[in-house]
Amino acid sequence: MTNSDAPAAVARTLAHLAPPRPLPTALDSDLAALRRGAAAWVAGDLAEKRALLPELRRATLAAAAEWVAAACAVKRIDPESPAAGEEWSSGPYAVITATSALEKTLRTLERGGTPLTDRRVGRAPQGRIAVRAFPYLPKDVVLTGYSADVWLRHGVSIEDARAGIAGALRDRDRAPLVTAVLGAGNITGIPALDVLTALYQEASAAVVKLNPVNARVGGALRAAFAPAIERDLVRIVEGDNEVGQALIHHPDVDRIHITGSRSSHDTIVFGADPDREERRREQRPVLDKPISSELGGVGPVIVVPGGADGARDRDRWTDNDLDTVARGIATERLHNSGFNCIATQLVVIPAEWEHADALVAKLRGHLAAAPPRTAYYPGAAERRDAAVAGHPDAVSLGGDPLAARALVDHLDPVDESEPLFTTEVFGPVLGVVRVPSSPARDGALDPAAFLDAAVAFCNARLAGTLGAGIVIHPRTRRALRGALDAAIATLEYGTVGVNCWVGPLFGMPGATWGAFPGHEVHEVGSGIGVVHNALLLDPAHVERTVGHGPWHPTPTPLWSVDNRTSHVTAERLTRFAGDGSASALPAAVATIASYVRG
Repeated sequence: MTNSDAPAAVARTLAHLAPPRPLPTALDSDLAALRRGAAAWVAGDLAEKRALLPELRRATLAAAAEWVAAACAVKRIDPESPAAGEEWSSGPYAVITATSALEKTLRTLERGGTPLTDRRVGRAPQGRIAVRAFPYLPKDVVLTGYSADVWLRHGVSIEDARAGIAGALRDRDRAPLVTAVLGAGNITGIPALDVLTALYQEASAAVVKLNPVNARVGGALRAAFAPAIERDLVRIVEGDNEVGQALIHHPDVDRIHITGSRSSHDTIVFGADPDREERRREQRPVLDKPISSELGGVGPVIVVPGGADGARDRDRWTDNDLDTVARGIATERLHNSGFNCIATQLVVIPAEWEHADALVAKLRGHLAAAPPRTAYYPGAAERRDAAVAGHPDAVSLGGDPLAARALVDHLDPVDESEPLFTTEVFGPVLGVVRVPSSPARDGALDPAAFLDAAVAFCNARLAGTLGAGIVIHPRTRRALRGALDAAIATLEYGTVGVNCWVGPLFGMPGATWGAFPGHEVHEVGSGIGVVHNALLLDPAHVERTVGHGPWHPTPTPLWSVDNRTSHVTAERLTRFAGDGSASALPAAVATIASYVRG
């Protein structure tokens, strides 16, 4: 910067740092009430904090139909169509199961125990501790065949983990806190789950500023959280960016949590003026409060070939295998019309694999055959066009004609500027990259060598560290033994799903959700901190969640975009999860049996 530039730069900075627009008087009063509520929350015992959870569960169940109807209206979904099942399962159902899991944890703590007592505790690579986080509740039987473990960071012992559980919630001498939650605009359950994280992981009251896209759901969320609102622990508000800025900088707000984009995060931390990037590089934030975040990224799925023992690969994968995998990946891209931070954006396959073309053809077919959905999220068409620009062979596959589904094959694995590697599309675009590995051996690929090459590619080339998948045949998995766990340990993502999309792992309340640890505000990547975490592990102890699913899932997963009864099943499961009375048992058994039968 030259001396002549300095006055203008100072003026821009001062303009940005000028006090934000004052909050409306009512909201200013709300923050004062939250400060008082936070003080009472900290001072209360575990029994009081546990008692709120069944109240929230009942209120959420009562508000569930209104909640889903509002979400369907936002996304232009017929509430009687299968797509409405996504709104039941990722909204009220997710919150209800989270309250049940937290209640179990607090009840155990009240008795002087630890939730780790009845958890399977194993070992992950390099001496890490792995804690079984799912299944956690008896009602988790609805997802038979799925499991999830939280891997603790290297060097954290089981004694450390036990001592760190619910540390904030058990500290009745800590200062009261108010967290401003800047809610996501895609999945309506995200801000609600973030409130539970604030209350129970951080022991903080929360004011939620809904993303304008989801503002219509505000009434239902206020009904669901009415018991916490009555205790002056929660407020849920709508408003524009100026309201958000006023909240962020208000003296009665102590910390911030955002679910959104890296750009939004950096604007909050380093300012909105043209000097933002300079301040970020120089690590000069304008925000003087702690901030946690979940910011998405480019989600990959690595498809591992077979043949570890020298058998030819074609003996390991059938046409049905290829179809099942392609069907699953299509859902990973198209769930919520593609507007998911947890969506799979890139399929990583071996360049030399004899099934590569067949898998891509299956992907093309399932993407095209999926039910049509509106690309409701603002900017979808522009992001889609930017993602496929420079790829004349990109294939359009239906969906919303304003932002059609696209498949882009043969991406160059060494192209550091490829947009599908560097930018989260946040829309229905799927890329395929064929990564070379070691030369074929006796006519068969070496799956371990490919897995190592694919992990190195993802770590080096792809933006973000939020979630990744690995697809691997059970026989190949057995042949690799510890090499698979070693590859997972090297893969720098906060959630890894093996034969399981990370989407359902997001909804498992005992699991943790967040970016791979190590980011800082000036290089925030996919974010800082973890949410959900119903076991109330110390966030500083957590490295990642690793989930596992069945090779051929049966029945059709509830989250699958081609599940034709998901709206009916998801509503029934929500009501089953929310009703703990004995009278609900027959209907619950019938619901589970119906789902398991498919």
